[in-house]
Amino acid sequence: MPTQTTTNLRQLASDVLSHALKAGATDAEAVVYEGDEFSALVRLGQVETLKESGSRAVGLRVFIGQRTASTSSSDFSNDSIARLVEGAITLAKITSEDPFAGLPEAHEFGKIEEDQHLYFDDVNEMPPAERIEIARRTEAAALAYDARIQNSGGGDFDTSTSHKILMNSRGFTGEYRRSYCGFSAAPIAHDEQGNMQRNYWFSNSRTVTKLENPEEIGQEAARRTLKRLGARQVKTQKAPVVFSPEIARGIIGNIFDAANGDAIYRNASFFSGMLGEQVAGQNITVIDDGTIIHDGIGGFGTRPFDGEGLPTRRTVLVERGILKNYVSNTYTARKLNMKSTGNASRGLAGNPGIGAGNFFLEAGTLTPEQIIGDVKSGLYVTETMGFGVNLVTGDYSQGASGLWIENGEFAYPVEEITIAGNLKDMYKNIVAIGNDLIFRGASAAPTMRIEGMMIAGS
Repeated sequence: MPTQTTTNLRQLASDVLSHALKAGATDAEAVVYEGDEFSALVRLGQVETLKESGSRAVGLRVFIGQRTASTSSSDFSNDSIARLVEGAITLAKITSEDPFAGLPEAHEFGKIEEDQHLYFDDVNEMPPAERIEIARRTEAAALAYDARIQNSGGGDFDTSTSHKILMNSRGFTGEYRRSYCGFSAAPIAHDEQGNMQRNYWFSNSRTVTKLENPEEIGQEAARRTLKRLGARQVKTQKAPVVFSPEIARGIIGNIFDAANGDAIYRNASFFSGMLGEQVAGQNITVIDDGTIIHDGIGGFGTRPFDGEGLPTRRTVLVERGILKNYVSNTYTARKLNMKSTGNASRGLAGNPGIGAGNFFLEAGTLTPEQIIGDVKSGLYVTETMGFGVNLVTGDYSQGASGLWIENGEFAYPVEEITIAGNLKDMYKNIVAIGNDLIFRGASAAPTMRIEGMMIAGS
């Protein structure tokens, strides 16, 4: 991206701030965002959809004492910027005062200065024809894998790049650019009775050079789909449940939600009042880290500063089963009489929320095969459906499908069942953790086994 655009975007943020202060704001914060997206979907070898789009927008948050309001616009003209500022000031004047409102203190601002390797030019340099060809090859590999795969949800290829600038009236200016590329295939398999099953697999990265082989991804998508054919229900019972990394990630993700300062302040979490207490087994350490760089590439949740201009950092939420920290932004930290953990996340309008960086369960030492091999009779979960988690009580209940384990081996596929428990017990009953921690997104967890969950079937 030429420096001219960078200068223009910075100048725009600076202009918006000075307009807001002239119009009566005692403090202000501007966010300017610019992004490009590309996506192609190939189905049965033919290009079905092709999208390319660019977007630019500016967001403004103003404070008049302890009153606050925010506005945003995708129009950068002078008239529009004037309306943006006027709208924010007018709104702020009529909102009620909030004793916790306000920008962070000047000494709290900061950013990670080293290059976090979040942006790679090659994502935009790859010709569209080549991106479409990768989507086509991935789908073709899945279709060619087995005669029972004759249909497909398609192969796709996506890229996106973004540039974000945050500037406020207390002297903070920060910016970063990010890139992303990824592709996947979603084959559909039929058995002799005409029953259908679908699954998918994917590869993604910040740079084209780290994408996996399209044929291998297509074949893995096919294998995952075929494993589901002939699925049946099992009898209602209590049994050990092994969670694949894709599903374990969601269960561990509930720890972030339960430790969210906002939920804690509202007393709407089963972690309320539990700091320093044992909330999980001693084998459980859960970390949020916005600074991770793997193999010279920034993590999907890595950035130099958070949504308020505080440096990102590593926060241990649970250490050997003990709840060590709640996660918060400046606002919730003030409410809890704590310090922000650098987890502010914000779009263009509205007050900052609380978001994770790279959030993960620390890996164990067992291979997935060892974890499965130890199960006499139990369930391996590959998919869950619905939203069955109550963070106030910890009650957990989700529709699930996967594979039944008999004597340490996969016996047959299972579907139309429900798994249930309470997160308070589940976190204490994680008896085995895998060594297969791989980040395919901003959150990750290895394979894990939980004892004694309720499986509701026939």
